[in-house]
Amino acid sequence: MNYPVWFVPTFGGGLLIALVAIVHVFVSHFAVGGGLYLVLTERKALREKSAAIMAFVRKHTRFFMLLTMVFGGLTGVAIWFVISLINPAATSLLIHTFVFGWATEWVFFLVEIVALFIYFYTFGRMDDRNHQLIGWIYFGAAWLSLFLINGIIDFMLTPGDWISTHDFWSGFFNPTFWPALFFRSFMSFMLAGCYGFLTATFIEDAALRHRMIRYSGIWALASLILSLPAGWWYLSVLPAPAARLVHGASPTIARASTTGAFSLALLSGLLIALILLSPKARTRVLTALVMITAMGYLGAFEWTREAARRPFVINGVMYSNGLPVSEVSRIDQEGFLQNARWVQNKEVTPANRLEAGRELFLHQCFACHTIGGFNNDIIARTRNMSFTALRGYLATIHDKRYFMPPFAGTDAELQALAAYIAGGLNHKPLTEAAGAGGDHGKELFEANCAACHGADILKPILAGWTQEKIRTGLDRLPSLNPAMPDYTGPPVDKDALAGYLVSLNHPRPQTAAQPAPAAPAAAKGAGLFADNCTACHGLDQIKPALQGWPRAKIRTALDKLSALNPAMPDYGGTAAEKDAVADYLAQQTGGAQ
Repeated sequence: MNYPVWFVPTFGGGLLIALVAIVHVFVSHFAVGGGLYLVLTERKALREKSAAIMAFVRKHTRFFMLLTMVFGGLTGVAIWFVISLINPAATSLLIHTFVFGWATEWVFFLVEIVALFIYFYTFGRMDDRNHQLIGWIYFGAAWLSLFLINGIIDFMLTPGDWISTHDFWSGFFNPTFWPALFFRSFMSFMLAGCYGFLTATFIEDAALRHRMIRYSGIWALASLILSLPAGWWYLSVLPAPAARLVHGASPTIARASTTGAFSLALLSGLLIALILLSPKARTRVLTALVMITAMGYLGAFEWTREAARRPFVINGVMYSNGLPVSEVSRIDQEGFLQNARWVQNKEVTPANRLEAGRELFLHQCFACHTIGGFNNDIIARTRNMSFTALRGYLATIHDKRYFMPPFAGTDAELQALAAYIAGGLNHKPLTEAAGAGGDHGKELFEANCAACHGADILKPILAGWTQEKIRTGLDRLPSLNPAMPDYTGPPVDKDALAGYLVSLNHPRPQTAAQPAPAAPAAAKGAGLFADNCTACHGLDQIKPALQGWPRAKIRTALDKLSALNPAMPDYGGTAAEKDAVADYLAQQTGGAQ
């Protein structure tokens, strides 16, 4: 509101920050853990009186210095550049709140640079004791830099008592400070081992090469194992809203969690393989995969940490669009445009409605949404919404989707934003008509559902669902999918919405007074399967998994679904219904009776 907007419609601000930040984090954590790796590996060389290991340490130091000091320094500057352009309000608040913390961190960073240069250029020129002392000074300064940055970064997710006290120390030693510090420390040690793989593969002597690969593997695997309880501790202290997002309420975090779990499993397997496999199997391809999966694991954590703050950039203090939480009520009364410094239109008129809406979009939506871009494309998200539906959606957007900030401004400004998105971007008529042909159910769908999934997406999912089943589902949407909020409309609206949804697959929707006829006895199992199972997996997905299962095994499984898969609820039907489902599945999959 108090700063101009750097408009990059295709990439958007969030994606640019993520790309730069994840690369920088992958290098900066190595700058911490790599310092300890260098000192202890040099100590190993001295203890074993191995000139070959010492030569490896020197070469690894050169690689370490170029990567962390040059590339790491450039990406660090890039982060400051990008965040200052994308979210200057949050950047300003962090600088003013922790100015002495930043200053201290920069002092430690200067010590890192000097110590690392001395460490590298005095190999063979300084006595062993003092040379190692310089290495320990480097590692100490690097870890203290992590200590300071960790407090500031995690303040953004859990500011704690700072919200009421504005005390430096309460903000710095926030609720996630200690678990995050342990997690990041172990991650930095793990990355040091992974980078050790990379340089060890270039050792010409085969015996030494495989020895150092195994050494780096033990280092990385032990650190990875130690990071897991720290990560669990971190998740356990998240505030309730963030915890709900992490446990499934945010589609973004769900995707990040899947990536992180896959990367963790693959990384663990690769590390074990590099330790246990024969020397010939320790190839550069495997070490490259280790680096990729390590980046996936750390990147998933960082993405989750960022997304768990939503709808805030600083939790409970400032929304992701840079609007302070304390200012929203006043702006709702006075108007956003009246208070914004970098807009041309100070009020909405019939002549400037679309242009005013565009300025409102840039200041309130562009922090997270692109226009026809790669991430959270606003055109794709609102393609199925009419002007009327979009206007109603924006009025309650924070209630329906907690991770999105509320609209701040007058009703005229809200209508201008809706007009810009519906008319200016999606080229839809800006009429007040309710739904196509006065269809109330369709109007409700557009206002409450179409922002996340269009009718074309829901149609195959709801194939075979009766109106009664759809109506029941509308009363418990979060239990069907944690990312879906409760639908809070009155029963009559839910009835109308259920009627519209069943009409997607049936030209003549059935009403609550005229329920679907019961399925014939021969198709009872198929109907029960459609009602109870197809929301998660269709028959085409089940058939390969059950191929060859005898009917008796299928029937037994229906009594203990949650034991087979914790994500599946137990089937609460009668024994006769379970028999019918087992008969149907055995018939479809070829299982013997």
